[in-house]
Amino acid sequence: MNEQKKQVIILIGPPGSGKGTQADLLAEKFGLLHLETSKILEEGAKNADPDDEEFIALKKAWSSGELVDPKTVVKLTLDKIKILAESGKGIVLSGSPRTLYEAERELPLLENLFGWNNIKVFHVKLSEEESVKRNSFRRICRINRHPIPNFPEFEGIKKCPKDGSSIITRELDKPEVIKVRYRTYLKETEPVIGFLKEKGYKVVEIKGEQPIEEVFKDIADTINGTP
Repeated sequence: MNEQKKQVIILIGPPGSGKGTQADLLAEKFGLLHLETSKILEEGAKNADPDDEEFIALKKAWSSGELVDPKTVVKLTLDKIKILAESGKGIVLSGSPRTLYEAERELPLLENLFGWNNIKVFHVKLSEEESVKRNSFRRICRINRHPIPNFPEFEGIKKCPKDGSSIITRELDKPEVIKVRYRTYLKETEPVIGFLKEKGYKVVEIKGEQPIEEVFKDIADTINGTP
């Protein structure tokens, strides 16, 4: 198996930091599979069984901007990691681990399947002001949920440049929900960075307020070992 394709890339950052966009770009460049936790959770929320308390709670948390119960996230994520690992390719995670609970349970599996040395972690930094600004105008394509960032080059487009489907705005990206999501990130997700450092991982900080291509270049250069 190609060593490069065995790697795992973990992207950590607040709402609007472009994790999904960067994950798609990295997956394409390095031959990885994008494990998008938010997509798994959103599908679960939309298809919630009225009689299933676990998925009722998932839907409520998802709609309000609070984090979904970590136990639910871990259950869905671990299953997906195992499935993707069977492909022989590496993966890039853009939505988990978001809590210490998730990190403590996902990292052992990732280390076992891919090896400690093949796991790279990036912290994409973004201010609350920029997070709200970006997400308030963020859109996604209807079919495959490709993110359409709030950048000049995407202004006015009506169809997804990747799959041609219509472009929609998520309920999750209302300003009041974004503020809750950002503060939840500071409280629940940033401690994951400290945990990873204690485990010996080098967490590379990336300036998330740069243009998409500059953020991508910084991440890709690090993966390639370029200073």
